[in-house]
Amino acid sequence: MHDPHTDTGYLGSFATILAGELPGTWTSEYHPDRGGNTDHDDLTVDVWDMNEVADAMADYIVDHCAVLTRSDGTRLFVMDRKGHDEGFLIAAMAPQDFALEAFRGVREPDGIAVADDPFTAAEDITYDLLPRYDKALVQVRHNAERLTAPAAEPERVVMTWSGDDLVVEAPERPDIAQTLTGHGFTFDTNRNVFVLSGDDSARQGACVRAAGARLSEMGVGVVLRNPPARPALGTSASAPPAPATTPAAPQSTPTARRR
Repeated sequence: MHDPHTDTGYLGSFATILAGELPGTWTSEYHPDRGGNTDHDDLTVDVWDMNEVADAMADYIVDHCAVLTRSDGTRLFVMDRKGHDEGFLIAAMAPQDFALEAFRGVREPDGIAVADDPFTAAEDITYDLLPRYDKALVQVRHNAERLTAPAAEPERVVMTWSGDDLVVEAPERPDIAQTLTGHGFTFDTNRNVFVLSGDDSARQGACVRAAGARLSEMGVGVVLRNPPARPALGTSASAPPAPATTPAAPQSTPTARRR
């Protein structure tokens, strides 16, 4: 087998052939050794690996490498398998259009070591590396959508005073309804509301505190509210004052006709 460490151009040729064997449309770009202390930091920083490829980059300078790019933007990093006579290391590269926070909690699709045969390497990438990359990418996209989504209005339960009782409109969530009934509320089928009797104010207060604590654990807020004010019975809104008019000239009152 050809020793890639005696001919840096071999890695570029390998990557070019590999690009043509992978499913989809791929291009290959070879990044040669530019001499000096180059380690291709601009590329290695995006390598999405915390295993064998990351260890190799920590132990050896990456003096040359190749990047394969699929038509949808997916990138693969190819480097010599340092410390071995044959083969290469290939890792996925993290997409650049997501905030770093979107990668939190996502396992890296660690790279793989392949033989210096681009045909068998293409099979290993297709059935091993790329599926793990796709799975990780789905998680990153989900995190990114969650980070950019507007904050949802917090759910809450409104307890309204009705005399000495507390009344709650029947909630849509069964777990909230179960919490209410589990802490002293009874369901009034006629009004479609839950009622907490005020016959025993001490018990009522304890039930409200316990229900509120449980609802808070569920991410549901509790609001105590007085009923909306109503106008007093037998009253009506004041009529606006009549527009001012010019008094008419006085007229004589006709005298009643005598019989």
